[in-house]
Amino acid sequence: MRMHRGSSNDARGRTPPPGTLPLSASPVPVVVEIRRGGGVRTERRAVAPGTRVRELVRSLGVAPEGCAVLIDAVSVPLDTPLTDPVTLVVVPTFSGG
Repeated sequence: MRMHRGSSNDARGRTPPPGTLPLSASPVPVVVEIRRGGGVRTERRAVAPGTRVRELVRSLGVAPEGCAVLIDAVSVPLDTPLTDPVTLVVVPTFSGG
């Protein structure tokens, strides 16, 4: 019986060049300003890329459906994924009481 002495790597094909290998995703730094009539509360968070605005706002103890979220004075949908460093301004639109 003859044994094969080749590399098992040959069966998988060539390894892609280093520039095309996936890198682990770095957290996205986000500054959140929660503005109420009584003042501003500022929170700094690092979130996973693709985290939705809704998830971040909820994690801060604010009801996402009861507020407006702004980036550069423009309202953004709650399902917007966070992919780049950003400052969000959250304005609660109802008192809940």
